[in-house]
Amino acid sequence: MSDSAASRKKTTRDVLRALRRPKVLAMLLLGFSSGLPLYLVGNTMGYWMRENGSELSAIGFLSWVGLAYTLKFLWAPVIDKTRVPLLGRLGHRRGWMVLSQVVVALGLAGMAVVQPQGGQFQLAGFAIEHLLVFGALALAAAFASATQDIVVDAWRIEIADDAEELGLLTSGTQFGYRTALLVTDALILILATYVGWALSYWAMAVLMGVGLCAALFLAREPSASQRPEVTAHVPMWTVSGLWDAIAGPFIAFFKTHGQWALLMLAAISLYRLPDFVMGPMNNPFYADIGISKEFVGEVRASIGLATSLLGIAAAGISAVRFGFVPTLLAGAILGPGSNAAFTWVAYAGGDHAVFVAAMAIDGFSTGFAGTALVAYMSSLTSIGYTATQYALLSSFYALLGKLLKGFSGLAVEQLAVGRTLLDGYALFFLGTALAGLPALLLCLWLARRMRAAAPAQAG
Repeated sequence: MSDSAASRKKTTRDVLRALRRPKVLAMLLLGFSSGLPLYLVGNTMGYWMRENGSELSAIGFLSWVGLAYTLKFLWAPVIDKTRVPLLGRLGHRRGWMVLSQVVVALGLAGMAVVQPQGGQFQLAGFAIEHLLVFGALALAAAFASATQDIVVDAWRIEIADDAEELGLLTSGTQFGYRTALLVTDALILILATYVGWALSYWAMAVLMGVGLCAALFLAREPSASQRPEVTAHVPMWTVSGLWDAIAGPFIAFFKTHGQWALLMLAAISLYRLPDFVMGPMNNPFYADIGISKEFVGEVRASIGLATSLLGIAAAGISAVRFGFVPTLLAGAILGPGSNAAFTWVAYAGGDHAVFVAAMAIDGFSTGFAGTALVAYMSSLTSIGYTATQYALLSSFYALLGKLLKGFSGLAVEQLAVGRTLLDGYALFFLGTALAGLPALLLCLWLARRMRAAAPAQAG
């Protein structure tokens, strides 16, 4: 047997053995908890709003609550350097996990109570707009969810014993995350058909208990959080401590990656741009084209789930066999292709067979590209600044897209002027696919850089 074949066989045995580890199960459940709020304060919320009569422009603007995920690097230093009062006895990472999960659940429950309806209600003698309060609760849930992402990502990176286990945990995260997206992007549509949106959101608030149980009973505090480079720091409230918390992660990142740091950040910032910009218009598109939310949910729960899991598995295998950068390059090709598939759906007039095919393409492509990017970003962080550096990278990958997606509703409306609404949607989806070209070019540059650096490293 060749060395490469033996290595692959060993890798397979190690993966199967690792699946029995408690940390992998914990990662699956924490991944689920991280993914659960995303669509509930984003695309699925837009579906609910559209059915309640909200304008596309209002849906697009309210999608800006998702900027909390993009700006999380601003408070990530606090997560890295402080413990939660009272809950700190659970450990640095676990205390923050529990706090953020509880706040997310309360925010979702509040959204279920208020609902995105027009008109006003009286509170302490003041007339308050329902939609304003609903948006504020969505923002609170998004802020807490982004905080949960910071600490769960840091836990995943710090708990890994080596690079191979980091890859395994990353795949575990994506499986849990994608399962949560299935629940909040598919199953909730079926549930809402029978019990309504409010009760469906109550159910999602209860499901946050999955992550809470994982944090309390399965996850253990990473030993990495006790290393000297993590614990040996001056208090954050001093000048030097504040400087280390804010500037330290940036300095360490640029010192580690040198002249290529800016190229890495640019590629990351543009990588998922097509998905983010298109996101707020997906569910309103289904409502406008006449595809029932029950059918959408059934397709997402079957074809969408199966192809997503295939995409995640394919990205994990690719990362092990070919490395992070080649996998990233493949994802840069697949990701925008799924956007173009929805142009096909629009021009087909919502034909169910075409819709199913497009969802299959989207599921595989999104699963592959998402896993490729998360694995690549995880490999770039440094112990001591794990939470802040990963938050910085994940913020870079979302910042531009989350800013632009607020105008997605206006874009569709403008493209539909002088055309049909479906023509506007079709042109919009095609435009978002073309927005993936810059990221593809940057990934090609990264791949070329890696090939050029390989002989030097070997020497």
